[in-house]
Formats: sequence, C-alpha cells, structure tokens
Amino acid sequence: MNWKVLKTEQDYNKASERLMDIFHATEGTPEAEELELLMVLIKDYDDKHYVLPTLNPIDAIKYKMEERGIKAKDLEPLIGSKGHVSSILSGRREITLKVALKLKNYFQLPAEMFLPTLEAR
Repeated sequence: MNWKVLKTEQDYNKASERLMDIFHATEGTPEAEELELLMVLIKDYDDKHYVLPTLNPIDAIKYKMEERGIKAKDLEPLIGSKGHVSSILSGRREITLKVALKLKNYFQLPAEMFLPTLEAR
C-alpha cells in the first residue's frame, strides 16, 4: 500500500493495524521498509494529536519507593540526612543536579524526568 501522512483517526487506526500485522518483518524485506515508514507516520500522528502528561519527579520517586518497599530512611545514604530526605520528598527543597543523578541511577528513571525541576532553577 502507498502510505501518506496520517490525517484522520481512521488512517491512524488502519496504519496501526497494519503495523501490528507486519511487526516481526524480516530485515531487508519490503515489509520491513513498510514497518519503518509506518512507525514514523504513527509517531508523527501521535506527536500532533496526543499530549503525554508530565510526571512529577517526586511522585515517581514515591511510586518507586512503594514499589520496592523502600522507606524514606533508606534514601539517607543516597541523599543525606533524614531532614534533607524529608524536605525533598515533601517538595520543600528542590532536587539538585547531584541528587537527581543519584535518584535517576538508583531508581532507573529517565533523566528527562528531572529536567522540569532543574530548569525551574
């Protein structure tokens, strides 16, 4: 099929269905080329029509803590004193670049998550 820029949700759904049909195409085949094109077209449509919510880094950290069964005191070796950890988790103290790096690595979070916090400085 000759694909064009996806302009309607119907076009988007049709492209998504086709993508799923050829998802495991063998590299170097016409289906693999079609798959690459569909991924670009679908991403373009997504970027234009859907806005992903930004996740607050403190909420993400708290979620990861709950997920792993970690308490605030467990972050003290990573961040600093009990008061420092408490201030960060409550939002009273900003996350510094150094702390953001440690939390990113410890919880395996994307670095971009901390950018809004760091840009506000």
